[in-house]
Amino acid sequence: MTILFLLVAAAFTYAYSIYNHAKTTFDKEMNINVNSIDQSETKKKIENKEVLNVLVLGVDERADVEGSRSDTIIVMSLNPKDKKLTMVSIPRDTRTTIAGEGTKDKINAAFSFGGPDMAIETVEAFLDIELDYYVEMNMQGLADLVDAIGGITVNNEIEWYDEGFYKKGYHYKKGEIKLDGPKTIGYVRMRHLDPTGDFGRTERQRKVIKAIIDKGLSFATVSKMNDLIDVVGNNMETNMKFSDMKALLANYIDVAKNIESYMVQGTDDRIKGIYYYIVSDEEIKKVHNMVTGKTDKEKSTEEE
Repeated sequence: MTILFLLVAAAFTYAYSIYNHAKTTFDKEMNINVNSIDQSETKKKIENKEVLNVLVLGVDERADVEGSRSDTIIVMSLNPKDKKLTMVSIPRDTRTTIAGEGTKDKINAAFSFGGPDMAIETVEAFLDIELDYYVEMNMQGLADLVDAIGGITVNNEIEWYDEGFYKKGYHYKKGEIKLDGPKTIGYVRMRHLDPTGDFGRTERQRKVIKAIIDKGLSFATVSKMNDLIDVVGNNMETNMKFSDMKALLANYIDVAKNIESYMVQGTDDRIKGIYYYIVSDEEIKKVHNMVTGKTDKEKSTEEE
């Protein structure tokens, strides 16, 4: 009986230390304020278990890169009613109106011009949606995150020899491959050797995110939870508080069981010698319905 009591006490102490560490990290080290998101409206949505949209930006902050660019732009739609998580990639060269500037430019310029708020407002206007949370991930920290969960496994659809993003000459074989942190960076950065260019890269980015979610939900990573929290705290900024995270885990955890991914479709064009990705109004409407969780009936009503 004494041994049982000690085991229970030890488990409780460990669980509390993880809880306390997570709360401190979320509320003090990671939390940022974004003026463009109404947190009170988001809380109402969580209480009513409505669709939530999260903007995820992968920001390149390498020492040899001037300024910060949002090279990865993903809207994650959490739909608790359908128990589905939809990841939509917006190509960084997509031409749209930059919020607050009123000029047409590549969508990834919004973050460079005005940080999180301008990026949020630009994506909201582009897709005519409301964003509820913002997550900014330093792409260099992606390696630490993958290592913290013990690596990931992905299905690689093409083979290539690394140009130097991971290790020059390294063979990324076709099929199921295991990736540690540094190999993951090489996997998501490559685009010149991909027949589909940047589009293939965004697909690999979504695969990595899905693999991280799948691995993170497994009990195998519980013993590494504090390391994982530290990695996230050092490389991520978000307007999500610890109380929000608890509410999401309580009400939206089932969405991770069914993950779908999509990339906004468009056409290539050059305007005054500059490459842009042009997205039609029909495509924008399609993606809008996708991330807002509208039913076929609701779509038909809007079209009438």
